[in-house]
Amino acid sequence: MQENATEVTAAGIARLAGVGRAAVSNWRRRHADFPRPVGGTETSPSFALAEIEDWLRAQGKLAEVPLRERVWQQLAGHPAGPVTALLHAGSVLLLVHDRPTEWLALAKTDDDHTLAELLSPALEGVLTPRFGHTTQRALPTADPAALLPSVSLLRGVGELAADLGARRTFAFLLGRHLDANPRQYTLTPPGPAELMAALAGPAKTALDPACGTGALLHAVRALDTRPGQRLYGQDSTAELAALTALRLALDGQDGQGGTPAIRTAAADTLRGDALSDVRADVVLAHPPFNERGWGHDELAYDPRWEYGFPARTESELAWVQHALARLKDGGTAVLLMPPAVASRRSGRRIRADLLRRGALRAVIALPAGAVPPNNIPLHLWVLRRPAAQPLAAPELLLVDTTSLTAAGDVREKQGWAAVRDAVLDAWRAFDRAGSLAERPELARSVPVIELLDDEVDLAPARRLPPQAAGGGAAELSAVREQLTDTLRLTTDLTPKDATPAASPARWPQTTIGELARAGALTLRSATTVTLGGDIDGHARVPVLTDHDVLTGSAPSGSHTGAAVDGEPVLLEVGDVVVPVVGGGATARVVDEATAGAALGRGLALLRPDPAALDPWFIAGFLRGTANNRQASSYASTATRLDVRRLQLPRLPLTEQAGYGARFKSLAAFENALRSAGRLGEQLVQGLHDGLTDGVIEPE
Repeated sequence: MQENATEVTAAGIARLAGVGRAAVSNWRRRHADFPRPVGGTETSPSFALAEIEDWLRAQGKLAEVPLRERVWQQLAGHPAGPVTALLHAGSVLLLVHDRPTEWLALAKTDDDHTLAELLSPALEGVLTPRFGHTTQRALPTADPAALLPSVSLLRGVGELAADLGARRTFAFLLGRHLDANPRQYTLTPPGPAELMAALAGPAKTALDPACGTGALLHAVRALDTRPGQRLYGQDSTAELAALTALRLALDGQDGQGGTPAIRTAAADTLRGDALSDVRADVVLAHPPFNERGWGHDELAYDPRWEYGFPARTESELAWVQHALARLKDGGTAVLLMPPAVASRRSGRRIRADLLRRGALRAVIALPAGAVPPNNIPLHLWVLRRPAAQPLAAPELLLVDTTSLTAAGDVREKQGWAAVRDAVLDAWRAFDRAGSLAERPELARSVPVIELLDDEVDLAPARRLPPQAAGGGAAELSAVREQLTDTLRLTTDLTPKDATPAASPARWPQTTIGELARAGALTLRSATTVTLGGDIDGHARVPVLTDHDVLTGSAPSGSHTGAAVDGEPVLLEVGDVVVPVVGGGATARVVDEATAGAALGRGLALLRPDPAALDPWFIAGFLRGTANNRQASSYASTATRLDVRRLQLPRLPLTEQAGYGARFKSLAAFENALRSAGRLGEQLVQGLHDGLTDGVIEPE
């Protein structure tokens, strides 16, 4: 076997063959000639891609590897790592676009060593006009020795670019890489990045001092594609600064506008600012949070601290002042901030000075889930470098969008659109007039003088208290009427007196596993669904979670993009969904409102043959306490259900329908009870809030 050959994991083999991982495990056990692992670990081995392709083709399981998949597998298994492979691929894509004739001539070279020798100077001829001399740029030109292991990959990249274009090819590869390694990067989702760019407005010059993979500068570029734009980025990781340069250079390709002038640098922004000469119209940043080692000791006398020297625990306020220092007079900065920065006592003096001098213009609270970490409602700070004439009686815009949508909904297209539109509408009105009339629960502008107290607390929630849980008196009356109707329905649905059986039934039993083997039903579990394809925009799939099944609520989860480890399992009417972790006897029959959602993790799906099994009959018997107990294991701290061991009585379809109708009526009764409980809680809390807020009179 060739040394330093591309390797592929079991998940990659499954994608190549269009099967699940279990099939790959079966092949390894059943076929003595299956290729041996060449790397990885005992639990996650890797195999030589060439050997796997040959074996699959010999077995008739693979006619031809799709070009996209072959290129991706070569990149992911590159011996120097996927980031190095991405940099080589992006450099070649620039060559493909800028000098297509030269690339076509080079690609005809059969010998890999010769191609590597010829390719290195050709890349230098493309990168230097784009990014400057080697010593001035973050993206180096690979030498022939470094390019040699990439030659096969680069040939495939050139072929793929002929089909997709240079921009889409790089976007596909970068998107796949980011999704395969989500914990290695601090990512700004496309929606929030676009919102930050829109808040800042179109810019001829833009800077991101913590650029990462370039999402914010990409959003700036998408907002204004006119020629002559200059984009600057810096990151402490050299590979990320280089990836940003390539991404931005390829943004304007394929007929999508002129190419901007790009300059990226690899250095610690606070300790070693490599772009100190830049004065930008717009600065956008998603800086690292809660850094203790940001340079507090050595930067005490840095001229950037115009508004006060940040405390050791206030690294975010150091980034805020860095952004202001790199703006032109009147320029706008938008930074993503953790919510604690708005209220920590250690930062109150800097916050006060930012307010007094009119530099801080808005604090916007986003819903939890809009940007990772998904459990924290992050803030956007909008700042403007004061011009020579300071603002008279300045006000601060406070916006709180946390109540506009739930954490799961904010990642859906409609949920995020509501947040985006509300924020931009409030900001644009405030920016035009310098003030904003209160929009209950959403936004208001507050005179700076009211905020300059001992705390200088700028958290929007403190100045925008929510309305009573049930609303005003009229809303509470509506809730009460709805509760009354629901309680009446609950009474009507209350099960009749139970009729005792003459003797306990003794049915012949079968198991879910036996029914699955006989073809009477299909048993499925959730696959891992992550991002795939271009990173500019993706389809969104609602997901039914185990929590949704337990609470009887609508699908609340979401996956973004196409499947990587298998296609998502989409629910159909009549499917039966069972949680497999956590204990408790629960099963849910999928109705029309839930159909089309994807199956979430921790759930098993049973799809019965309607000619053999009634879905409500299945769901009802699966909820039996004794049935769940005999099919559950308690070897760890969490109870796990072996769905295949669950039992059903062997009954004809006509008798199943009788049981199914009774189980369906019990489910309707249970749903009515849940609805009544929620309405009752809303009414009680609304009355408490109304009485304590003084909007309701005690009777």
